[in-house]
This record gives sequence, structure tokens and C-alpha cells, in this order.
Amino acid sequence: MKIHEGDARGIFTRFGLPVPPSCFVTEAEDAGPAAEDLGCPVVVKAQVLVGGRGKAGGVKLASSPAEAVEKAKAILGMDIKGLKVEKILIAKAVDISEEFYVGMVVDRVTRKPLMMISPAGGIDIEEVARSTPEKILKVVIDPVTGLLPFQTRKMASFLTSDKDVAKQLSPVFRSLYEAFMEIDSSLAEINPLVVSPDGKVWAIDAKINIDDNSLYRHKEIEALRDDSAEDAGEVEAREADLSFVKLDGNIGCIVNGAGLAMATMDMIKYYGAEPANFLDIGGSSNPEKVLSAMKIILRDEKVKAILINIFGGITRCDDVARGLLEAREKLGIDVPLVVRLTGTNEKEARELLEDTELESAATMDEGVKKAIEIAGS
Repeated sequence: MKIHEGDARGIFTRFGLPVPPSCFVTEAEDAGPAAEDLGCPVVVKAQVLVGGRGKAGGVKLASSPAEAVEKAKAILGMDIKGLKVEKILIAKAVDISEEFYVGMVVDRVTRKPLMMISPAGGIDIEEVARSTPEKILKVVIDPVTGLLPFQTRKMASFLTSDKDVAKQLSPVFRSLYEAFMEIDSSLAEINPLVVSPDGKVWAIDAKINIDDNSLYRHKEIEALRDDSAEDAGEVEAREADLSFVKLDGNIGCIVNGAGLAMATMDMIKYYGAEPANFLDIGGSSNPEKVLSAMKIILRDEKVKAILINIFGGITRCDDVARGLLEAREKLGIDVPLVVRLTGTNEKEARELLEDTELESAATMDEGVKKAIEIAGS
């Protein structure tokens, strides 16, 4: 889950990172008093969950409260990569002498937290990695020992030869690591981390992504969710306790279990077609889940066939069949369905679907081939 920069700054502040004061406003007229309280100059920043806000004109400097109102009027209501700006951040501006990049991710190779730093801050780190990889230092951190002093010293010396600045950087690295671990983040990034002309270090931008699977432990962070940047189907699926990811193909998939869902998508691609989605109805027997899944998939006009691939264990095939029958009755489905049901109560499921027009398949391979043929892929 992504959160807005202003919320990420709040988390960074809680963990002791040097973040300039800021506040949210949703009305342009409120930007003036906010700027006056913070002290000008201020930065007026669009709060939308996409990158490239600055290039799109969503970040502007204001030298007075009146100018802050003017900039806020220009930014509120903007469309940035398909998202309307409905909230802005007013932040105390900081003069910049140097800009660094500092980020934390989980390294898939070592399966450990990884801190990345670069003296080329303020620009896309992906571009730095492509064009000047020697400007990036990666430090793998063992979660058993945590971030060690020799590692913070190594990173500080990579960024600067100024000893006073280096002394300030070490606690920044430790605080970022602690925040990343404590809130179960999948990404925590400061870009840029700056040095002001008086030699002080400031985190003037903040980005945090949270591992969705950990949100039950962080209700206060889950409350920060902004659904506006998410696919409507993914929002509806989450509310129905389904795992759904929209893709670009034309074969809709309803599957139980993430592994079987991935295998189904792999097989569709193996035979030269493209899945329209990942959708896992989970392990429970619940016809309502099937009905919800059908509603979500049928909204996708690109879908030309739907493959239901169920391996019944805890999931009962007859419950899935009842869900399909209910969906046919309530939704008036005009997209061909290919159904492969095997496992618990398979016989009962086949009897329920016996007199329907649904295409049945005895194996996963057969079901995938039929769906592709019907879709005309």
C-alpha cells in the first residue's frame, strides 16, 4: 500500500528523521495561513500517489503566504497521470547545497533488507542506476544484528568528506532502517536527503510503501489508504476478501490459491495468449466470492472468455458451481465460461452444471486451450 508524502513525513518524524515541518490543506485559501505558520518560503506540493509530480508542475515554491495561495490554486484540481489533485502539502522550504539519495528495500537475492545510497540525489534513482551505477552503494543488512556502526560510517563516507555532515548522516541511516523494519515497509525512500548551506541535513521528501500482508498489525497506517490511485476492481476485490490484480490480456481467470493462479497464468502465456487478471478466491467455500469475482471480471470489456480453474481441497467445487449459477442468474453473463472443477465435491459440482451451456474441461491444460480458442487469441 502506498501512502501520501505528507503521511510518510509524519512517520519519518516519529522515528527521529530530520523532516522540515509541514501540513496538509485541501482549500487554496488555507495555504496562506499555513505558510504564515510555517514561515516562508514554503513548498506547495501536490499529494497524488504517482511519481513525476515536479515535472508535471505539481511542486512549486512560494515566497509569501499570498503566493502560497496562488500556487495552491494552480495545483489543486490538476490532473497528474490520471489522478486529480485534491490535497496539497505545504512544507517549510530548505536551501540546498547538496542532494543525496537514501532508500530501503527488501533484496530478493539475499532475502534481507538492503539500503541504497547515492550522492546523485534529487533525480530518478533508476536513471542513476542505468547511466552511472558506480554512484550507487548497496549495503545488505542482517536483521539479526541490525544496521552496524561500520556500515553507517561506510555509507556516510561514500556520500561526503565533510565530517560534520557525516556525523549527522549515521543517525539518519539508523532511523530510516528502524522505520522500515518497525512498520513492515517494502520501500522507504528519502529523495532528496539534502545538506543546507549551514551544514544541516534534512529529509525533504518521503516515500513509503507498506507490505499489504502486514497491515493487520498497523491499523493506524491502513487508515491512511487512498483508494483513488488504485484500480476500482482491486478495491472491490479487497473488500470482498479476494486477491485481484488487473492485467492487459483477454482471458479472465478465477482460481483458488495463489500458486494455482500463477500456474494458470503461466500456462495461458505458454500457449501464446494473455491473462486479463490474477484472481484468487482463496481457500474458503463461499458462493458469494465467486459472484463477486464474476462482477469484477465482467467489467473488463477486453475479456473474451473466462476460465474457472478450481482444485478443490478446503474449497468445495459444489460451492463454486453454486456461485457460478447465481452469477449467471443475477449478472446475465454473455462471456463464454470454461470450467475446470476437480477435487472436493467434484461430482456434485458437475451435476449442478450439467444442463448449462458452460464449457467443461477435465484438466487444466484442456481448460486453458479451450479458453484461448474461444477468446480467439
